[in-house]
Amino acid sequence: MAMKLNSLVFPDNLKEVRVRPLLKKPSLDPMTLANYCPVSNLPFLGKMIERAVLGQLQQFLEDTAGLDPFQSGFRPGHGTETVLVAITDELRHQSDSGGSALLVLLDLTAVFDTVDYDLMIHRLAMSGVRGQALNWFNSFLRNRSQCVEYMDQVSDRSPLLCGVPQGAILSPLLFNIYVRSLASLARSFGLDCYQYADDTQLLLRLEPGATSKPENFTLCLEALSNWLRASRLKVNAAKTEILWHGRSTGLTHLLPTFDGAVLSPSPTVKSLGVVLDSQLTMEAQVAAASKQAFFHLRQARQLAPYLSDEALATVIHATVTSRLDYCNALYVGIPMSTTQKLRIVQNAAARLLTRTPMKCHITPVLQHLHWLPTDYRGLYKMLVLTFKTLYGQGPSYLRDRLSFSHHRRSQRPSQRDLLYVPGPREVHLERTRHRAFSVSAPALWNALPPYMRAMRELGPFTLALKTWLFTRAFNLF
Repeated sequence: MAMKLNSLVFPDNLKEVRVRPLLKKPSLDPMTLANYCPVSNLPFLGKMIERAVLGQLQQFLEDTAGLDPFQSGFRPGHGTETVLVAITDELRHQSDSGGSALLVLLDLTAVFDTVDYDLMIHRLAMSGVRGQALNWFNSFLRNRSQCVEYMDQVSDRSPLLCGVPQGAILSPLLFNIYVRSLASLARSFGLDCYQYADDTQLLLRLEPGATSKPENFTLCLEALSNWLRASRLKVNAAKTEILWHGRSTGLTHLLPTFDGAVLSPSPTVKSLGVVLDSQLTMEAQVAAASKQAFFHLRQARQLAPYLSDEALATVIHATVTSRLDYCNALYVGIPMSTTQKLRIVQNAAARLLTRTPMKCHITPVLQHLHWLPTDYRGLYKMLVLTFKTLYGQGPSYLRDRLSFSHHRRSQRPSQRDLLYVPGPREVHLERTRHRAFSVSAPALWNALPPYMRAMRELGPFTLALKTWLFTRAFNLF
């Protein structure tokens, strides 16, 4: 990797880390404080240098496949939604085949703060970063000091012997390199491994009628525990969660221990901000999202008399709509009775913004605001994700789930650029056909007009897609 910076070292005067506590309420109990991680206040010039290096390092890792393909943290085209779409797709297909699956959510403690410098430099070298570039990263990591600033008091400086600074631009990408071999180790035991930075999720498939504890699962947990210990990382086994999806096999009481803690399935788990239940009904997630959105909507209602329409719209989109839209591709195919709560929140937000009374019909209000109803917003997200996946702007682990049909180069416009949709012999359950990404995404894509399927640029596609969905949502034919 060739560096383009004039200096081969990171300036020492930019290495001081000032930590400002996020909470200033000393009355809070220690358990509450343990859930908050202070963010470092780093010099602006240092962040500018980091950003220049980040672009080069990202491009280098993409060109050389230097990151694990299932690592989605802080990578273009990847995100929490792509991870969850892939995981739920796997879970639905596993239950469709009559089997079951275990989803294990590892909880790692203060991982950014315990990165070992020698191991970090070694793993950078293993990723292909050599020579002057490696020397620069060695200079960037070492010889840092930290002080804590609280109100008008500043503590003495203390040297940092490990860890990458919270809030530094390069830290997330460096951590992705640091934990790359963790996923490879899990897959060597036959488990799938999905990561978003330090959020690691393992997926174990169980065949129909399994009556014994899989030996590879126990061996995998032991190997992972040893790897984490050798990498100076600590797993919080007490907070590690397990979701059992599929038919019950009576194996829940036979699960192995992990780092001394007994593992047991939970009825719901929170994965990357989304609540997943054992049957993937998404009812718990919809209830949680609507509750949060309603809370912020009540706050916005108190501010409404003091804000202009434009400012109020900004507040609503930032605090309410963003929560309704978060990972809403997971809502595609679920019953309308489940998503009713989301529609109620959106309707209330539209009435607040336009000062529309309850007795007035909501459809003209949504049409005036040019807001897609919540169900159509999920379809929009799914189709945009499909477009990105097909044309190299999404993760490879989703691209592998889609394939073009043999009609792709047909002379008939209606049969061009069609995706293969698995049939009833391959997918047995109706809920799998409607909700699994690898089945529902191709079906939705094939329903698009030929001129939209033929598009290759994201901007024009998203504009045409929203217009097309808008006409159908409000019957504007």
